[in-house]
Amino acid sequence: MCRWLAYSGAPIYLDEVLFKTDHSLIDQSLRALDTTNTTNGDGFGIGWYGSRELPGVYKDIRPAWNDHNLQALAAQIESPMFLAHVRATTGSAVQRTNCHPFNHDKWLFLHNGLVNDYAKLRRDLMLAISPELFPLIQGTTDSEILFLLALTFGLEGDVQAGLSRMAGLVEQVAAQHGVPDALQLTVGLSDGKSLYAVRYSTARKSRSLFHSADRDATMEIAPEAGRFSRDARAIVSEPLNNLEADWVAVPESSFLTITSGAITCEPFAPIPP
Repeated sequence: MCRWLAYSGAPIYLDEVLFKTDHSLIDQSLRALDTTNTTNGDGFGIGWYGSRELPGVYKDIRPAWNDHNLQALAAQIESPMFLAHVRATTGSAVQRTNCHPFNHDKWLFLHNGLVNDYAKLRRDLMLAISPELFPLIQGTTDSEILFLLALTFGLEGDVQAGLSRMAGLVEQVAAQHGVPDALQLTVGLSDGKSLYAVRYSTARKSRSLFHSADRDATMEIAPEAGRFSRDARAIVSEPLNNLEADWVAVPESSFLTITSGAITCEPFAPIPP
């Protein structure tokens, strides 16, 4: 599987979180702990919000630990909200168009998980994408299709409902094809104002997901950064340090929202079409 993180708060340089923490995302690309895949070397991506209307995105197929451009950019880019992802493919090709985050307009989307037996379900899922969004498909991964389905089902107007309807469709199509345990979903996304996350799986045995407990906990992630605001928060696939008190496990089947440091956690359930 993959590893990802999302940050919201006062602007900080990306390398403070991506590279300089005890168990940074770059370290997790080599030595992930809370996952079935120790190495996540099938590409990476970062997406960040700045002074312009749309976010910036940088992705490549090289392992994150071996991309000097990533390190150079992360040391120069300062952002109040960013998402980052290191990839371990579940079967789709190692190519730039399959790297996360995926973006559309102001939205960034990244995913750890899979659609079970995706090759069998792919055609039906793709045909459910709205005609307006269908031309945007660039890659071959299930994650991109999940994002476009969520947009099709109204993500931009109601994030939770769009994701719930996407999950409901995947499970319905899987049932029609006799595919068990259809969906494994830890998703992070943002519109530049809020961070959102989902932890859900059909089998109710979801991949790990955590959020920082508070500002002080976020400061412990990178204590030398020294510029974290009171509303600074992070969402991660696995903790960036070994201080358990700094991290709160997101419950199974949950939808998380972080806006200006305020965290809300609600039940998440698929909505059948």
